[in-house]
Amino acid sequence: MSKKLAVIGAGLMGSGIAQVAAAAGYEVALRDVTDAALKRGADGIRASLEKFASKGRYTAEEVEAATARVSTTTDLAEAVADADVIVEAVFENAEVKQDIFRELDKLAKPGAVLATNTSAIPITQIAAVTSRPQDVIGTHFFSPVPMMQLCELVRGYKTSDETLAKARAFAEETGKTCIVVNRDVAGFVTTRLITALVVEAVKLYESGVATAEDIDLACKLGFGHTMGPLATADLTGVDILRDATRNIYTETQDEKFSPPELMNRMVTAGDLGRKSGKGFYSY
Repeated sequence: MSKKLAVIGAGLMGSGIAQVAAAAGYEVALRDVTDAALKRGADGIRASLEKFASKGRYTAEEVEAATARVSTTTDLAEAVADADVIVEAVFENAEVKQDIFRELDKLAKPGAVLATNTSAIPITQIAAVTSRPQDVIGTHFFSPVPMMQLCELVRGYKTSDETLAKARAFAEETGKTCIVVNRDVAGFVTTRLITALVVEAVKLYESGVATAEDIDLACKLGFGHTMGPLATADLTGVDILRDATRNIYTETQDEKFSPPELMNRMVTAGDLGRKSGKGFYSY
């Protein structure tokens, strides 16, 4: 019997999750609200797989097989009806995610894993709008999904051991190594760590203590980081990290998570990092 996955959201994260699952043998239904978004997502999956094929990771036949396992639809009911695992991968807004999970609660089959790819919003907050919070879990993949090896599994207050085991099996089948977060504090483990570092790096930069290049170089050479915090913000999206930081600050009221003025101004001005062509660096 084939394994079935539904991914809600065809952006960079959603299409990346769909790609690694399809490559692992899952039948994937990719759902978004417009045909244009779905086309971008499907085209991105093929382009990424072909790039890996050019480096010898996949054969041409494997690329064709994986892309054939991905279907697209704007119909949520159609996407999730037979799915064993459903991963929501829309943008970081608690109300939007809750609206989706209210629908998933009605549409998904009994026992399906209802996963959210949130990087900072407590899973309990999302699960609370459903009648089956035991089936809800966080599966925090990292961007770009086909390259990054980590998946952060986050338990809500009522997430069952069975759901955790199913989510781990799914993530590991896609080639990821998992860590488990047993208490869904805002930001979990990874986002809490990176946002604290990014906030401090931004404060050092905006106060003129050091250049962006030197701050990032200090983290790379001094701490062995592959990428500095400001370059990471540009890659992730200044807006995404600002919003994650704001979510953590809202829950904790801890000043080290208060978004710096510069991040807010950059988001307002549209300097969002790589995706906009300018952030802390120009692209």
